[in-house]
Amino acid sequence: MDFDTRAFRDTLGCFPTGVAVITAESTDRPAMGITVNSFTSVSLDPPLVLWCADLHSHRCQTFMDASAFTISILDAGHRHVSARLAKPGAHSLEGIALRQTELGPPALEEALAVLECAREAVHQGGDHAILLGRVLRFSRKADGPPLVFFRGRYGTFSDGC
Repeated sequence: MDFDTRAFRDTLGCFPTGVAVITAESTDRPAMGITVNSFTSVSLDPPLVLWCADLHSHRCQTFMDASAFTISILDAGHRHVSARLAKPGAHSLEGIALRQTELGPPALEEALAVLECAREAVHQGGDHAILLGRVLRFSRKADGPPLVFFRGRYGTFSDGC
């Protein structure tokens, strides 16, 4: 039986997800960002989250090697940032409104929520790396509509958090 990966991807797209930007930096490269919709919580005690990166991406190794990363959960106003950091390329954060974090990698200014994470583990899962992070600090805005991804398109959820 042939497995139709396009149909599989379209089927997975039926699950609406939030959108986040992960930032990391290394000693030999400035901070970079990547858009993901694979972010999820794993555990409250200890506080763990995960996200996935394509192993074929030239950015993947930087994120796997980083001792820390920051997760910025996007609001509806960040659609252009998400689209920019989802495309192939250097994924420079130049020109994007950022704020510094205690851990190091910057967060997106005006993100709905920010999680500062120490790398807990990296696992391989098929053609992706699964990056597990221990949340050391977090913050969130009082309100705002989240950026949502569904069936290959951006949208919003009207109630916010």
